[in-house]
Amino acid sequence: MRNEQSPHVDLERIEKAVREILAAVGEDGQREGLKETPQRVARMYAELLAGAHHDPKEHLTSIFNEKYDEIVLLRDIPFYSICEHHLMPFIGKAHVAYLPAGKVLGISKLARVVDTFARRLQLQERLTDQIADFLMQQLCPQGVSVVLEASHSCMTIRGIRKPGAVMVTSALRGIFKKDPRSRAEVLTLMHVDRT
Repeated sequence: MRNEQSPHVDLERIEKAVREILAAVGEDGQREGLKETPQRVARMYAELLAGAHHDPKEHLTSIFNEKYDEIVLLRDIPFYSICEHHLMPFIGKAHVAYLPAGKVLGISKLARVVDTFARRLQLQERLTDQIADFLMQQLCPQGVSVVLEASHSCMTIRGIRKPGAVMVTSALRGIFKKDPRSRAEVLTLMHVDRT
């Protein structure tokens, strides 16, 4: 997904809400630094939440029939999302693996699927499940493993204020959930060479 905005977002309504927030916190919305802020914030939300109105199936145009039957893993996919509890970002890396059963997906498409689900109001747990379930349903692989590692600004710069804390979530499907050896192999590959 490119840096596109969703046509489903009411920019004027967001601008009005931002003006109200600025007034509510005692700011002068007409001072030089804030005059264009409502428009900037509206465009920002349209961009950051564009995935809510995109179907991740649009990224499945590059599925190839292939007899490859070993793990396919794309590590360290950068992502950002907006936590629905505080409307603050969480930023991290996704590690996505699957064990093909006759179909492989173009590698960039894995990153695009992550982006489509991440660019919505989210919870990290839900995001992890959505990516795994989507790949299981669409590729019909032997298994899928998704691990997300993210820093949540709602707890690093406010509330408990614990910068450096990283939340890790996982979703295992198929053989990676059922077979301990396959699970150990994929999780080892996701974290090999990390010190």
